[in-house]
Amino acid sequence: MLRSIALVLCLCVWFTPCLSQEMNSPWLTKLVKRKGSKFLKDIWKHPGIYHAQFIYTRIDRDANGNPVCKNYYLRYDATDYFNPASMVKLPTALVALEKINTLKEKGVTEFSYMLTDSSFAAQTAVTKDSTSESGYPSVDHYVKKIFLVSDNDAYNRLYELAGPALLNKRLREMGYANSRITRRFVPMDEDGNRHTNGIRFVDSTGHLLYEQQPSYYAGAYDFSRKLLIGKAHYDRNDSLIHTPMDFTRHNAMPLFDLQQMVQALVFPRTVNARQRFEIDSLQRKRVLEYMSERISDSRYPRYDTAEFFNSYTKFFWFRDGKRPIPPAIKSYNKTGWSYGFLTDVAYITDKEHGIDFMLSGTIYVNSDGILNDDKYDYDTIGFRFFREMGEMLYAEELRRKK
Repeated sequence: MLRSIALVLCLCVWFTPCLSQEMNSPWLTKLVKRKGSKFLKDIWKHPGIYHAQFIYTRIDRDANGNPVCKNYYLRYDATDYFNPASMVKLPTALVALEKINTLKEKGVTEFSYMLTDSSFAAQTAVTKDSTSESGYPSVDHYVKKIFLVSDNDAYNRLYELAGPALLNKRLREMGYANSRITRRFVPMDEDGNRHTNGIRFVDSTGHLLYEQQPSYYAGAYDFSRKLLIGKAHYDRNDSLIHTPMDFTRHNAMPLFDLQQMVQALVFPRTVNARQRFEIDSLQRKRVLEYMSERISDSRYPRYDTAEFFNSYTKFFWFRDGKRPIPPAIKSYNKTGWSYGFLTDVAYITDKEHGIDFMLSGTIYVNSDGILNDDKYDYDTIGFRFFREMGEMLYAEELRRKK
């Protein structure tokens, strides 16, 4: 039987992968050759087309019931850039909670009403939230929306609260030297993304608890490596430009960094102390609940389940075909999709069979090579890739002896 994830001590065997070469685990390579479909084998035979990467984290338990984890890699390469898209919302949400914890002496909590002002060009003000029970925005509610449906506006607000200075400082402190967060998810130039809004926190009576002044991040990003994707792209004016799209100044997060962030959240003691997010046990519990909650169970916000079905953000292995998620299975995950890139990092539990494991993967599915045309192969190739990889590793978990 699985133990509570809040109480488990896990001693994981891992190391930081080399950043200059591809990594493949012989066991996982052989598994795909033996068990993978023709479709799946074809994906892995064409790295120049699909740029697929994968990490399977096996979790065993010692005599005392403590998990022992081991990573298996398939074409992991930190130098093969993929756009992380909404994956950056994971550390942004957690760093925003960290910041809230520094304001507790002022009476601010994640449930305080968070009123965002417009302080610079292209910024927007937010003082109400009809999707919350109170009718007002809060950090906790933004975090919930980020993990339930990957809400972009919620990310933008927490990006503005934490600010690029703190976000990138924390990434460096935690050892994620190849990760960066440089922008909101709204049309805005680089200078605009360096400016953050003024923010006020008030209590339920409207009493001002804390006011954060607008700020500007003047720090340097490492844009020394040119990142060009595709053969053509549409610009902001919907004009077709016959050159690759330039991602040099975009957000960046290698797959291993993302895997470690989820592992640090699920099993804090499995990673180095500097990689642990500085949130309390109740905050961590709520984040994990939001990560695994069925969308149909949410009252605030209430979603149209025809559009936001339960497997909407569950690429492993339910999104393909909108498959139902069995009651015994939970996926504590974060996904990202944009520009033809799909990514999912998930900790999966099955209480019925007493198994748990992690799956992390990314793939690029853009057969016409044109970016920003909204013509990507998500449904025909991408989601099927995640389904088949997930089903294959789940079947392996069911077979293997603990």
